[in-house]
Amino acid sequence: MINVYVPKDTASISMGANEVADAIAALAEDINIIRNGTWGMTYLEPLVEVETANGRIAYGPVRPEDVAGLFEAGFLRGADHDLRHGLTSEIEYLKNQERLTFARCGLIDPLSIDDYIKNDGFSGLSKALKLSGQEIIDDVTTSGLRGRGGAAFPTGIKWNTVLATKADQKYICCNADEGDSGTFSDRILMESDPFCLIEGMIIAGIAVEATKGYIYLRSEYPLCKSVLNNAIIIARQEKYLGDDICGSGKSFDIEVRIGAGSYVCGEETAMLESLEGKRGMVRAKPPLPAHVGLFGKPTVINNVLSLASIPIIMSKGGEFYKDFGIGRSRGTIAFQLTGNIKCGGLVEKAFGITLGELINGFGGGTYSDKAIKAVQVGGPLGAYIAEDNFNLPLDYEAFSEAGAVLGHGGIVVFDETANMKDQAIFAFEFCAIESCGKCTPCRIGSTRGVELIKAGNLELTKELCELMDTSSLCAMGGMTPIPVKSAMKNWPQDFKDV
Repeated sequence: MINVYVPKDTASISMGANEVADAIAALAEDINIIRNGTWGMTYLEPLVEVETANGRIAYGPVRPEDVAGLFEAGFLRGADHDLRHGLTSEIEYLKNQERLTFARCGLIDPLSIDDYIKNDGFSGLSKALKLSGQEIIDDVTTSGLRGRGGAAFPTGIKWNTVLATKADQKYICCNADEGDSGTFSDRILMESDPFCLIEGMIIAGIAVEATKGYIYLRSEYPLCKSVLNNAIIIARQEKYLGDDICGSGKSFDIEVRIGAGSYVCGEETAMLESLEGKRGMVRAKPPLPAHVGLFGKPTVINNVLSLASIPIIMSKGGEFYKDFGIGRSRGTIAFQLTGNIKCGGLVEKAFGITLGELINGFGGGTYSDKAIKAVQVGGPLGAYIAEDNFNLPLDYEAFSEAGAVLGHGGIVVFDETANMKDQAIFAFEFCAIESCGKCTPCRIGSTRGVELIKAGNLELTKELCELMDTSSLCAMGGMTPIPVKSAMKNWPQDFKDV
Protein backbone atom coordinates (compact mmCIF):
# COMPACT_ATOMS: atom_id res chain seq x y z
CA MET A 1 0.00 0.00 0.00
CA ILE A 2 1.47 3.32 -1.09
CA ASN A 3 1.02 6.31 1.21
CA VAL A 4 0.07 9.56 -0.51
CA TYR A 5 -0.07 12.74 1.57
CA VAL A 6 -2.49 15.55 0.72
CA PRO A 7 -2.68 18.48 3.18
CA LYS A 8 -5.93 19.53 4.82
CA ASP A 9 -5.12 22.90 6.37
CA THR A 10 -7.13 26.01 5.55
CA ALA A 11 -4.72 27.41 2.96
CA SER A 12 -4.38 24.12 1.09
CA ILE A 13 -8.12 23.50 1.09
CA SER A 14 -8.69 27.01 -0.26
CA MET A 15 -6.35 26.12 -3.13
CA GLY A 16 -8.22 22.91 -3.98
CA ALA A 17 -6.62 20.23 -1.78
CA ASN A 18 -9.90 18.41 -1.20
CA GLU A 19 -10.57 18.21 -4.93
CA VAL A 20 -7.01 17.00 -5.52
CA ALA A 21 -7.47 14.26 -2.91
CA ASP A 22 -10.73 13.19 -4.58
CA ALA A 23 -9.07 13.12 -8.01
CA ILE A 24 -6.22 10.95 -6.72
CA ALA A 25 -8.65 8.56 -5.01
CA ALA A 26 -10.66 8.24 -8.22
CA LEU A 27 -7.63 7.12 -10.25
CA ALA A 28 -6.04 4.64 -7.86
CA GLU A 29 -7.35 2.02 -5.48
CA ASP A 30 -4.23 0.52 -3.94
CA ILE A 31 -3.12 3.65 -2.12
CA ASN A 32 -3.58 5.13 1.34
CA ILE A 33 -4.39 8.84 1.24
CA ILE A 34 -3.24 10.55 4.43
CA ARG A 35 -4.57 14.06 5.04
CA ASN A 36 -1.59 15.61 6.77
CA GLY A 37 -1.05 19.19 7.90
CA THR A 38 1.00 21.71 5.98
CA TRP A 39 4.78 22.14 5.94
CA GLY A 40 4.12 25.87 5.68
CA MET A 41 5.33 26.28 2.11
CA THR A 42 2.10 27.95 1.07
CA TYR A 43 3.44 28.98 -2.33
CA LEU A 44 3.51 25.26 -3.24
CA GLU A 45 0.08 24.31 -1.92
CA PRO A 46 -1.51 21.92 -2.41
CA LEU A 47 1.76 20.02 -1.94
CA VAL A 48 1.18 16.31 -2.65
CA GLU A 49 3.73 13.81 -1.36
CA VAL A 50 4.23 10.14 -2.15
CA GLU A 51 6.13 7.86 0.19
CA THR A 52 8.95 5.93 -1.50
CA ALA A 53 11.82 3.79 -0.31
CA ASN A 54 14.03 6.89 -0.41
CA GLY A 55 11.61 9.13 1.45
CA ARG A 56 8.66 11.37 0.70
CA ILE A 57 8.73 12.94 -2.78
CA ALA A 58 6.93 16.27 -3.19
CA TYR A 59 4.85 17.58 -6.08
CA GLY A 60 3.26 21.00 -6.12
CA PRO A 61 1.36 23.11 -6.46
CA VAL A 62 -1.02 20.41 -7.70
CA ARG A 63 -4.38 21.30 -9.22
CA PRO A 64 -7.15 18.74 -9.82
CA GLU A 65 -6.48 18.92 -13.55
CA ASP A 66 -2.82 17.97 -12.93
CA VAL A 67 -3.61 14.64 -11.27
CA ALA A 68 -4.10 12.55 -14.43
CA GLY A 69 -0.75 13.75 -15.78
CA LEU A 70 0.96 12.87 -12.51
CA PHE A 71 -0.34 9.30 -12.73
CA GLU A 72 0.76 9.02 -16.37
CA ALA A 73 4.25 10.17 -15.37
CA GLY A 74 4.39 7.58 -12.60
CA PHE A 75 4.37 9.87 -9.58
CA LEU A 76 3.43 6.94 -7.32
CA ARG A 77 6.99 5.75 -7.94
CA GLY A 78 8.37 9.24 -7.36
CA ALA A 79 8.97 9.72 -11.10
CA ASP A 80 9.96 12.98 -12.74
CA HIS A 81 7.35 15.61 -13.57
CA ASP A 82 7.28 19.38 -14.00
CA LEU A 83 5.72 19.68 -10.53
CA ARG A 84 8.28 17.40 -8.85
CA HIS A 85 10.50 18.97 -6.16
CA GLY A 86 12.38 15.87 -5.07
CA LEU A 87 12.55 14.83 -1.42
CA THR A 88 10.40 17.10 0.72
CA SER A 89 13.11 17.28 3.36
CA GLU A 90 15.59 18.54 0.74
CA ILE A 91 13.51 21.45 -0.55
CA GLU A 92 15.73 24.48 0.16
CA TYR A 93 12.88 26.50 1.69
CA LEU A 94 12.35 23.79 4.32
CA LYS A 95 15.89 22.47 4.58
CA ASN A 96 17.30 25.84 5.63
CA GLN A 97 14.98 26.25 8.60
CA GLU A 98 15.42 25.30 12.27
CA ARG A 99 12.21 23.39 12.92
CA LEU A 100 11.67 23.03 16.68
CA THR A 101 8.10 24.07 17.44
CA PHE A 102 6.91 23.16 13.93
CA ALA A 103 8.90 19.93 13.59
CA ARG A 104 5.78 17.76 13.15
CA CYS A 105 3.74 20.18 11.00
CA GLY A 106 3.33 18.55 7.59
CA LEU A 107 4.96 15.36 8.78
CA ILE A 108 2.02 13.77 10.59
CA ASP A 109 -1.71 13.22 10.46
CA PRO A 110 -2.81 16.01 12.86
CA LEU A 111 -5.42 13.86 14.60
CA SER A 112 -3.35 10.68 14.91
CA ILE A 113 -2.17 10.54 18.49
CA ASP A 114 -0.03 7.54 17.51
CA ASP A 115 1.76 9.68 14.89
CA TYR A 116 2.28 12.35 17.52
CA ILE A 117 3.77 9.95 20.06
CA LYS A 118 6.02 8.30 17.44
CA ASN A 119 7.50 11.72 16.73
CA ASP A 120 8.49 12.66 20.28
CA GLY A 121 5.00 13.74 21.32
CA PHE A 122 4.22 13.76 25.05
CA SER A 123 7.86 13.08 25.93
CA GLY A 124 8.02 16.57 27.45
CA LEU A 125 4.89 15.88 29.50
CA SER A 126 6.33 12.56 30.65
CA LYS A 127 9.36 14.40 32.05
CA ALA A 128 7.26 17.20 33.53
CA LEU A 129 5.12 14.75 35.50
CA LYS A 130 8.25 13.69 37.39
CA LEU A 131 9.17 17.25 38.37
CA SER A 132 7.83 19.80 40.79
CA GLY A 133 6.13 22.90 39.44
CA GLN A 134 9.14 25.00 40.39
CA GLU A 135 11.51 22.64 38.57
CA ILE A 136 9.40 22.90 35.40
CA ILE A 137 9.40 26.69 35.62
CA ASP A 138 13.15 26.77 36.27
CA ASP A 139 13.71 24.85 33.02
CA VAL A 140 11.41 27.22 31.11
CA THR A 141 13.28 30.18 32.63
CA THR A 142 16.62 28.67 31.61
CA SER A 143 15.38 28.32 28.02
CA GLY A 144 14.95 32.08 27.74
CA LEU A 145 11.48 31.65 26.21
CA ARG A 146 9.62 34.93 25.87
CA GLY A 147 6.06 35.53 24.77
CA ARG A 148 5.63 34.99 21.05
CA GLY A 149 2.53 37.15 20.91
CA GLY A 150 4.19 40.55 20.72
CA ALA A 151 5.08 41.80 24.22
CA ALA A 152 7.98 39.31 24.51
CA PHE A 153 7.59 39.01 28.28
CA PRO A 154 9.70 36.21 29.83
CA THR A 155 7.48 33.15 30.18
CA GLY A 156 9.26 31.83 33.27
CA ILE A 157 8.64 35.04 35.23
CA LYS A 158 4.94 34.99 34.35
CA TRP A 159 4.57 31.35 35.41
CA ASN A 160 6.52 31.94 38.63
CA THR A 161 4.15 34.74 39.58
CA VAL A 162 1.09 32.54 39.13
CA LEU A 163 2.70 29.64 41.02
CA ALA A 164 3.49 31.92 43.96
CA THR A 165 -0.05 33.33 44.07
CA LYS A 166 -2.25 31.26 46.37
CA ALA A 167 -5.78 30.48 45.18
CA ASP A 168 -8.34 27.68 45.15
CA GLN A 169 -8.48 27.81 41.35
CA LYS A 170 -6.03 28.85 38.64
CA TYR A 171 -6.34 28.97 34.88
CA ILE A 172 -4.25 28.62 31.72
CA CYS A 173 -5.54 30.81 28.89
CA CYS A 174 -4.21 30.33 25.39
CA ASN A 175 -4.64 33.45 23.29
CA ALA A 176 -5.36 32.07 19.81
CA ASP A 177 -6.96 35.27 18.53
CA GLU A 178 -4.46 35.58 15.69
CA GLY A 179 -5.65 38.84 14.18
CA ASP A 180 -2.53 40.58 12.86
CA SER A 181 -2.35 41.06 9.11
CA GLY A 182 0.09 38.66 7.50
CA THR A 183 0.04 36.14 10.34
CA PHE A 184 -0.97 32.49 10.17
CA SER A 185 1.57 30.56 12.25
CA ASP A 186 -0.91 29.89 15.07
CA ARG A 187 -3.41 28.54 12.56
CA ILE A 188 -0.82 26.25 10.97
CA LEU A 189 0.24 24.88 14.36
CA MET A 190 -3.31 24.27 15.54
CA GLU A 191 -4.42 22.65 12.28
CA SER A 192 -1.25 20.62 11.69
CA ASP A 193 -0.09 19.64 15.22
CA PRO A 194 -2.89 20.29 17.75
CA PHE A 195 -1.55 17.86 20.35
CA CYS A 196 1.57 20.01 20.64
CA LEU A 197 -0.51 22.93 21.92
CA ILE A 198 -2.50 20.62 24.19
CA GLU A 199 0.70 19.15 25.65
CA GLY A 200 2.13 22.62 26.26
CA MET A 201 -1.02 23.71 28.09
CA ILE A 202 -1.03 20.58 30.24
CA ILE A 203 2.60 21.19 31.27
CA ALA A 204 1.77 24.83 32.05
CA GLY A 205 -1.14 23.71 34.21
CA ILE A 206 0.99 21.24 36.13
CA ALA A 207 3.70 23.87 36.63
CA VAL A 208 1.47 26.55 38.20
CA GLU A 209 -1.14 24.22 39.79
CA ALA A 210 -3.93 25.14 37.39
CA THR A 211 -6.57 22.55 36.53
CA LYS A 212 -8.49 24.28 33.75
CA GLY A 213 -7.42 25.69 30.43
CA TYR A 214 -9.18 27.73 27.76
CA ILE A 215 -8.21 28.27 24.13
CA TYR A 216 -9.61 31.61 22.99
CA LEU A 217 -9.95 31.03 19.25
CA ARG A 218 -10.90 33.61 16.65
CA SER A 219 -14.22 32.96 14.91
CA GLU A 220 -12.53 33.19 11.50
CA TYR A 221 -10.81 29.83 12.11
CA PRO A 222 -13.61 27.23 11.80
CA LEU A 223 -11.26 24.42 10.75
CA CYS A 224 -9.05 25.08 13.78
CA LYS A 225 -12.12 24.79 15.97
CA SER A 226 -12.97 21.38 14.54
CA VAL A 227 -9.40 20.05 14.72
CA LEU A 228 -8.83 21.29 18.27
CA ASN A 229 -12.13 19.95 19.61
CA ASN A 230 -11.48 16.54 18.05
CA ALA A 231 -7.92 16.50 19.41
CA ILE A 232 -9.18 17.38 22.89
CA ILE A 233 -11.68 14.49 22.76
CA ILE A 234 -8.92 12.09 21.70
CA ALA A 235 -6.56 13.37 24.41
CA ARG A 236 -9.27 12.81 27.04
CA GLN A 237 -9.91 9.29 25.77
CA GLU A 238 -6.18 8.52 26.01
CA LYS A 239 -6.00 9.93 29.57
CA TYR A 240 -3.83 12.92 28.69
CA LEU A 241 -6.63 15.26 29.78
CA GLY A 242 -9.11 15.05 32.63
CA ASP A 243 -8.59 13.52 36.06
CA ASP A 244 -5.51 11.47 36.90
CA ILE A 245 -3.42 12.39 33.83
CA CYS A 246 -1.35 9.37 32.81
CA GLY A 247 -1.87 7.90 36.27
CA SER A 248 -0.12 10.84 37.93
CA GLY A 249 -2.99 11.93 40.14
CA LYS A 250 -2.90 15.39 38.52
CA SER A 251 -5.87 16.92 36.73
CA PHE A 252 -6.18 19.32 33.81
CA ASP A 253 -8.77 19.87 31.11
CA ILE A 254 -9.17 22.23 28.14
CA GLU A 255 -12.12 23.95 26.51
CA VAL A 256 -12.23 25.92 23.26
CA ARG A 257 -14.02 29.27 23.38
CA ILE A 258 -14.78 31.28 20.23
CA GLY A 259 -14.25 35.03 19.95
CA ALA A 260 -16.50 37.41 18.04
CA GLY A 261 -14.14 39.01 15.55
CA SER A 262 -12.69 41.77 17.74
CA TYR A 263 -9.04 42.64 17.07
CA VAL A 264 -8.62 44.24 20.48
CA CYS A 265 -9.43 40.92 22.14
CA GLY A 266 -5.92 39.90 21.18
CA GLU A 267 -4.96 42.11 24.16
CA GLU A 268 -4.89 39.82 27.17
CA THR A 269 -7.29 41.64 29.49
CA ALA A 270 -9.84 42.29 26.73
CA MET A 271 -9.63 38.56 25.98
CA LEU A 272 -10.41 37.79 29.63
CA GLU A 273 -13.46 40.06 29.50
CA SER A 274 -14.68 38.23 26.40
CA LEU A 275 -14.05 34.83 27.98
CA GLU A 276 -16.20 35.91 30.91
CA GLY A 277 -19.06 36.72 28.55
CA LYS A 278 -18.60 40.48 28.63
CA ARG A 279 -17.83 43.02 25.93
CA GLY A 280 -14.15 42.81 24.98
CA MET A 281 -12.73 45.94 26.60
CA VAL A 282 -9.27 46.50 28.04
CA ARG A 283 -8.85 46.34 31.81
CA ALA A 284 -6.63 48.76 33.69
CA LYS A 285 -3.49 47.20 35.17
CA PRO A 286 -2.67 46.54 37.98
CA PRO A 287 -3.88 44.09 39.05
CA LEU A 288 -2.04 41.83 36.64
CA PRO A 289 -3.84 38.76 35.26
CA ALA A 290 -1.20 36.63 37.01
CA HIS A 291 -2.75 37.81 40.28
CA VAL A 292 -6.34 38.59 39.32
CA GLY A 293 -7.19 37.12 35.94
CA LEU A 294 -10.02 34.99 34.57
CA PHE A 295 -13.00 35.06 36.95
CA GLY A 296 -10.78 36.89 39.41
CA LYS A 297 -8.32 34.00 39.72
CA PRO A 298 -4.56 33.81 39.00
CA THR A 299 -4.17 33.16 35.28
CA VAL A 300 -1.34 32.33 32.91
CA ILE A 301 -1.96 33.97 29.53
CA ASN A 302 0.29 32.86 26.69
CA ASN A 303 -0.24 32.73 22.97
CA VAL A 304 -0.24 29.57 20.87
CA LEU A 305 3.44 29.49 19.94
CA SER A 306 4.62 30.25 23.48
CA LEU A 307 2.72 27.24 24.80
CA ALA A 308 3.61 25.08 21.78
CA SER A 309 7.31 25.73 22.48
CA ILE A 310 7.03 24.16 25.94
CA PRO A 311 7.00 20.45 24.89
CA ILE A 312 10.39 20.61 23.15
CA ILE A 313 11.87 22.66 26.01
CA MET A 314 10.79 20.00 28.49
CA SER A 315 11.80 17.13 26.19
CA LYS A 316 15.24 18.45 25.19
CA GLY A 317 15.94 20.74 28.15
CA GLY A 318 16.11 24.47 28.64
CA GLU A 319 19.80 24.62 27.70
CA PHE A 320 19.07 22.96 24.35
CA TYR A 321 16.47 25.59 23.48
CA LYS A 322 18.61 28.44 24.77
CA ASP A 323 21.37 27.43 22.35
CA PHE A 324 19.32 28.92 19.48
CA GLY A 325 19.05 32.67 18.97
CA ILE A 326 21.08 35.73 19.96
CA GLY A 327 21.29 38.09 22.95
CA ARG A 328 18.13 38.00 25.03
CA SER A 329 16.11 36.56 22.14
CA ARG A 330 16.48 32.81 22.58
CA GLY A 331 15.07 29.89 20.66
CA THR A 332 13.25 30.15 17.35
CA ILE A 333 10.43 32.24 15.99
CA ALA A 334 7.99 31.50 13.17
CA PHE A 335 8.21 34.22 10.53
CA GLN A 336 5.33 34.46 8.08
CA LEU A 337 6.09 35.84 4.62
CA THR A 338 3.11 37.43 2.91
CA GLY A 339 2.08 40.33 0.69
CA ASN A 340 3.79 40.97 -2.63
CA ILE A 341 6.22 38.07 -2.41
CA LYS A 342 7.05 35.12 -4.67
CA CYS A 343 7.42 32.38 -2.07
CA GLY A 344 5.05 33.09 0.76
CA GLY A 345 4.93 30.77 3.73
CA LEU A 346 6.11 29.99 7.22
CA VAL A 347 9.81 30.06 8.08
CA GLU A 348 10.95 28.92 11.53
CA LYS A 349 14.41 30.29 12.25
CA ALA A 350 16.53 31.11 15.25
CA PHE A 351 16.49 34.78 16.21
CA GLY A 352 19.21 36.75 14.45
CA ILE A 353 18.50 36.18 10.76
CA THR A 354 18.21 39.49 8.91
CA LEU A 355 15.13 40.84 7.21
CA GLY A 356 16.90 40.76 3.84
CA GLU A 357 17.88 37.11 4.24
CA LEU A 358 14.26 36.22 4.90
CA ILE A 359 12.68 38.27 2.13
CA ASN A 360 15.22 37.57 -0.60
CA GLY A 361 16.63 34.23 0.52
CA PHE A 362 13.37 32.50 1.43
CA GLY A 363 10.77 34.76 -0.17
CA GLY A 364 12.52 35.17 -3.51
CA GLY A 365 11.70 38.86 -3.83
CA THR A 366 8.43 40.40 -4.95
CA TYR A 367 5.75 38.47 -6.81
CA SER A 368 5.42 41.41 -9.22
CA ASP A 369 9.20 41.47 -9.91
CA LYS A 370 9.15 45.17 -9.07
CA ALA A 371 11.51 46.73 -6.54
CA ILE A 372 10.62 46.42 -2.86
CA LYS A 373 9.49 49.69 -1.34
CA ALA A 374 8.51 48.76 2.20
CA VAL A 375 8.12 45.83 4.53
CA GLN A 376 5.78 45.91 7.52
CA VAL A 377 6.81 43.68 10.39
CA GLY A 378 4.66 42.93 13.43
CA GLY A 379 1.12 43.29 12.15
CA PRO A 380 -0.99 46.33 11.21
CA LEU A 381 0.54 48.33 14.08
CA GLY A 382 4.13 47.45 13.17
CA ALA A 383 6.68 49.76 11.57
CA TYR A 384 7.23 50.10 7.84
CA ILE A 385 10.87 49.30 7.15
CA ALA A 386 12.77 50.57 4.09
CA GLU A 387 15.19 48.43 2.09
CA ASP A 388 18.24 50.22 3.49
CA ASN A 389 17.41 48.64 6.86
CA PHE A 390 17.16 45.06 5.56
CA ASN A 391 20.37 44.19 7.42
CA LEU A 392 18.45 44.60 10.67
CA PRO A 393 18.69 41.36 12.70
CA LEU A 394 15.33 39.92 13.62
CA ASP A 395 15.42 39.97 17.41
CA TYR A 396 13.39 41.85 20.00
CA GLU A 397 16.08 44.27 21.17
CA ALA A 398 17.35 45.24 17.71
CA PHE A 399 13.83 46.00 16.55
CA SER A 400 13.03 47.97 19.69
CA GLU A 401 16.14 50.10 19.23
CA ALA A 402 15.05 50.80 15.64
CA GLY A 403 11.61 51.96 16.81
CA ALA A 404 9.94 48.85 15.42
CA VAL A 405 8.29 45.73 16.84
CA LEU A 406 8.83 42.09 15.94
CA GLY A 407 5.42 41.12 17.27
CA HIS A 408 3.99 37.84 16.05
CA GLY A 409 6.51 37.57 13.22
CA GLY A 410 4.23 38.58 10.36
CA ILE A 411 6.10 40.15 7.43
CA VAL A 412 4.13 41.91 4.68
CA VAL A 413 6.00 43.03 1.55
CA PHE A 414 5.04 46.04 -0.60
CA ASP A 415 6.57 46.85 -3.98
CA GLU A 416 7.37 50.27 -5.43
CA THR A 417 3.76 50.95 -6.43
CA ALA A 418 2.62 51.27 -2.80
CA ASN A 419 1.73 54.72 -1.49
CA MET A 420 2.86 55.12 2.11
CA LYS A 421 0.50 58.00 2.83
CA ASP A 422 -2.36 55.60 2.12
CA GLN A 423 -0.77 53.07 4.48
CA ALA A 424 -0.46 55.68 7.25
CA ILE A 425 -4.13 56.57 6.81
CA PHE A 426 -4.99 52.86 6.92
CA ALA A 427 -3.24 52.52 10.32
CA PHE A 428 -5.46 55.22 11.83
CA GLU A 429 -8.58 53.84 10.12
CA PHE A 430 -7.81 50.35 11.40
CA CYS A 431 -7.45 51.67 14.94
CA ALA A 432 -10.71 53.62 14.67
CA ILE A 433 -12.59 50.51 13.59
CA GLU A 434 -11.01 48.09 16.07
CA SER A 435 -10.73 50.33 19.16
CA CYS A 436 -12.73 49.10 22.13
CA GLY A 437 -13.57 52.75 22.83
CA LYS A 438 -12.57 52.76 26.47
CA CYS A 439 -9.87 55.44 26.32
CA THR A 440 -10.03 58.82 24.56
CA PRO A 441 -6.56 58.85 22.90
CA CYS A 442 -7.35 55.67 20.99
CA ARG A 443 -11.05 56.25 20.34
CA ILE A 444 -10.84 59.90 19.25
CA GLY A 445 -7.18 60.13 18.27
CA SER A 446 -7.48 57.54 15.54
CA THR A 447 -10.32 59.42 13.86
CA ARG A 448 -8.52 62.78 14.16
CA GLY A 449 -5.40 61.15 12.70
CA VAL A 450 -7.16 60.30 9.44
CA GLU A 451 -8.44 63.87 9.17
CA LEU A 452 -5.03 65.42 9.88
CA ILE A 453 -3.14 63.38 7.29
CA LYS A 454 -5.77 64.03 4.64
CA ALA A 455 -5.60 67.75 5.47
CA GLY A 456 -1.82 67.75 5.16
CA ASN A 457 -1.16 68.83 8.75
CA LEU A 458 1.81 66.57 9.40
CA GLU A 459 3.21 68.52 12.36
CA LEU A 460 -0.03 68.14 14.30
CA THR A 461 -0.14 64.49 13.21
CA LYS A 462 3.24 63.98 14.91
CA GLU A 463 1.95 65.62 18.10
CA LEU A 464 -1.12 63.39 18.02
CA CYS A 465 1.11 60.32 17.63
CA GLU A 466 3.06 61.36 20.73
CA LEU A 467 -0.16 61.77 22.71
CA MET A 468 -1.53 58.37 21.64
CA ASP A 469 1.80 56.69 22.39
CA THR A 470 2.03 58.03 25.95
CA SER A 471 -1.61 58.18 27.00
CA SER A 472 -3.46 55.18 25.55
CA LEU A 473 -4.65 52.53 27.96
CA CYS A 474 -3.28 49.61 25.93
CA ALA A 475 -1.10 48.80 22.94
CA MET A 476 -3.97 49.32 20.48
CA GLY A 477 -3.75 53.08 20.70
CA GLY A 478 -0.16 53.14 21.91
CA MET A 479 1.20 51.30 18.87
CA THR A 480 -0.92 52.89 16.14
CA PRO A 481 1.61 55.75 15.80
CA ILE A 482 4.41 53.28 14.94
CA PRO A 483 3.39 52.62 11.29
CA VAL A 484 2.34 56.26 10.86
CA LYS A 485 5.63 57.71 12.09
CA SER A 486 7.74 55.21 10.15
CA ALA A 487 5.86 55.98 6.91
CA MET A 488 6.28 59.74 7.37
CA LYS A 489 9.95 59.38 8.26
CA ASN A 490 11.05 56.99 5.50
CA TRP A 491 8.87 58.13 2.59
CA PRO A 492 8.25 61.88 3.04
CA GLN A 493 7.79 62.24 -0.72
CA ASP A 494 4.54 60.26 -0.52
CA PHE A 495 3.06 62.91 1.79
CA LYS A 496 3.87 65.92 -0.41
CA ASP A 497 0.74 65.62 -2.55
CA VAL A 498 -1.64 66.20 0.35
